[in-house]
Amino acid sequence: MVQLNQKETMLLKDLKSHEELCVKKYGKAANETQDQVLKQLFTQLGQTEQQHLNTVNQIIGGQIPNMGTQSGSQKMTDLKSNTASQADFDLCKDLLNTEKYVSATYNTAIFEFTNPQIRSILNHIQKEEQEHGEQIYYYLQQNGGYQQ
Repeated sequence: MVQLNQKETMLLKDLKSHEELCVKKYGKAANETQDQVLKQLFTQLGQTEQQHLNTVNQIIGGQIPNMGTQSGSQKMTDLKSNTASQADFDLCKDLLNTEKYVSATYNTAIFEFTNPQIRSILNHIQKEEQEHGEQIYYYLQQNGGYQQ
């Protein structure tokens, strides 16, 4: 059983709130899009966010999760679609901004935790959050929704 200090507990509660929002947003976005490629991407990313939420809840409960059992997110590389719309691009941009914010929150938490195992777990989740953003970016890029 790991003991958390007040600041670590506060950070975990923030992360829990962010992960709950991510799960909801990906679920809502998957239901809103008509694009099957994007629906699959949002569904997959939402499932990974649920894993993140479960991990954060375990840490809040005083446990150090075994990351060896987490599958992580499987990268989708071919995200080209024939049905991408401006509404889909707007969903992507909203979720991309969310991922940027959540990743930054994990970055702060990593520096604040005293337990090296928990820091490693949070670092693993942060890396997956960054990969989520990368996949959303690839969808936008491959479908003409990202203007540089």
